[in-house]
Amino acid sequence: PAAGKARIAARLKRSLPVRGPQAPTLSELMRWYCLNTNTHGCRRIVVSRGRLRRLLWILLTLSAVGLILWQCAELLLNYYSASVSVTVRFQNLPFPAVTICNINPYKYSSMKDYLSELDKETKKALETFYGFSEGKSKVRRSADEWNSTESDFFQQIPLLKFEDFSRTVTDLRSGQKRKIEGSVFHKDSSIVNSGDSNDIIGFQLCDANNSSECALYTFSSGVNAIQEWYKLHYMNIMAQIPLETKERLSYSADDLLLTCFFDGLSCDKRHFTRFHHPLHGNCYTFNSGKNGTILSTSTGGSEYGLQVVLYIDEADYNPFLVTSTGAKIMVHDQDEYPFIEDIGTEIETAAATSIGMHFTRSHKLSKPYSDCTETGADIPVENLYNKSYSLQICLHSCFQKAMVDSCGCAQYAQPLPAGAEYCNYKKNPNWMYCYYKLHEKFVKEQLGCQQICKDACSFKEWALTTSIAQWPSAVSEDWMLRVLSWDKGQKINKKLNKTDLANLMVFYKDLNERFISENPTNTLVILLSNFGGQLGLWMSCSVVCVIEIVEVFFIDSLSIVMRRQWQRTKKWWNNRKKDQSGKLPQAGDPERQGHDNPVCVDEDLPTFNTALRLPQASPLPRTPPPNYSTLRLESAFTEQLPDTLELGQR
Repeated sequence: PAAGKARIAARLKRSLPVRGPQAPTLSELMRWYCLNTNTHGCRRIVVSRGRLRRLLWILLTLSAVGLILWQCAELLLNYYSASVSVTVRFQNLPFPAVTICNINPYKYSSMKDYLSELDKETKKALETFYGFSEGKSKVRRSADEWNSTESDFFQQIPLLKFEDFSRTVTDLRSGQKRKIEGSVFHKDSSIVNSGDSNDIIGFQLCDANNSSECALYTFSSGVNAIQEWYKLHYMNIMAQIPLETKERLSYSADDLLLTCFFDGLSCDKRHFTRFHHPLHGNCYTFNSGKNGTILSTSTGGSEYGLQVVLYIDEADYNPFLVTSTGAKIMVHDQDEYPFIEDIGTEIETAAATSIGMHFTRSHKLSKPYSDCTETGADIPVENLYNKSYSLQICLHSCFQKAMVDSCGCAQYAQPLPAGAEYCNYKKNPNWMYCYYKLHEKFVKEQLGCQQICKDACSFKEWALTTSIAQWPSAVSEDWMLRVLSWDKGQKINKKLNKTDLANLMVFYKDLNERFISENPTNTLVILLSNFGGQLGLWMSCSVVCVIEIVEVFFIDSLSIVMRRQWQRTKKWWNNRKKDQSGKLPQAGDPERQGHDNPVCVDEDLPTFNTALRLPQASPLPRTPPPNYSTLRLESAFTEQLPDTLELGQR
């Protein structure tokens, strides 16, 4: 019985058409899928009669698939887009930090000992090139060793006068003409040229290790050329002066601040925090928050903001370093470093400057929505400023790091990295040439700093509106100057002049805080809903249908391909074994293909419905019944049976 059952099962396997995931060919699998799927278009392709109708359904189905792919691609591209929302709130606002610096960083009367040789060379250049003379210098020169060293330095990098855009120059020290070589970097200016328009002022920088490597820096304006040359030597001198000495040479809080009011109440120097800026000397920050307290204002308007009167002392300005008079201020957050030299606002003397503010907080989404950083921790640049991350901090820190790596010393205008020291000509004779070449690469974005540094995702901004009025007025000038002179009589040993004073007011125009934030336009739920809508609209498909497509077109199709490949490989291997054994294949041996393959044997018996579709075959041989005559009955017993007839005759 077991052997017969196995033969019956094998016979059914050979006769029963295999459908579904076990179909032997891809065409049968696709036909089975189209007949059983919930996507009506695929079913209509199979059951439609007539080539034209079937072709139309094929085109419609393929068009629907194309539209689905296009719409889903658009959904994916828009998934990482962001929408901007603006929220306005009215509340008590924290007052920002306000940093104030005198445009002149150090008192010229205190700096003359250090700048005497530089000033002498500058005056000589003015006399040589432009015929400017103010008589013999009365500068006191007490540091002979210092001046002799700097004199040698000026001799190596003198001011030059280029004639007719040629390489023939006049040396300011010797007055002789000579030919020079090197790459020319022309820094044009909108300022009207001094002297003959054909004459160009500049200077030459050479590599200390290779005198043939030189660069010529020229300027269309003699004013710009002399100022740039002066600042170059000025930074070299200041880098050699200790910080404590520079703080003493700059302005104190008592020197700079005359009067102070905030939110209608009097304030003084205790509300200001001093910090030393390399290019602006001693600066003072109001409401810096260093003591843990941040002041706020309860009402908008100029009467409830910060009001200070500054003493500028124009007579003690360095005539070659700065050409304007006044102060520089910057409004910033307590955790933000004040880049006065980059974005500071200048206020003028003999005027009342009113600065109204609008406060805005902004927050952008980070990756993948935008290329910004939350804290700067993912930026491979060390923060040298000990303040919260910003794009400017990153760029300045990156350049300073490149300066230390390339030139062996740090640039004077930026903070010192650990273990580095500021460049000066005594220890680093090649630093000027190195600095200018490196700065040229930085401007051309060849250092990689602009590629590394990113914008901050969160930042605070105070939009400023500035207005200026004449101050003090003609009718109040006399008594106001007398009172201010009396108040500061112990500090200022001369009569005040209105050109030495500046009145500053910083206040909120209103207490509306504007919060600008980015929010994802699409969430995962919305994305899946949109996908479902597209699939249902164009293909009447659901998630289960998508899983079915993946199973049939990827898993089952791959299985069929691998099964057929396995069959071919096994057939080739069997033929090879037979060839090696010398046995020819018998004609009666059936070829095992498809469901006959033992690898693909499925012990599941066919269902009743599928068995009904079996082809009609010849009936199997059965055991004949026993031939017992006594079991035969004649209908109606009308005639005598043959066996009884035979017995009767006997």
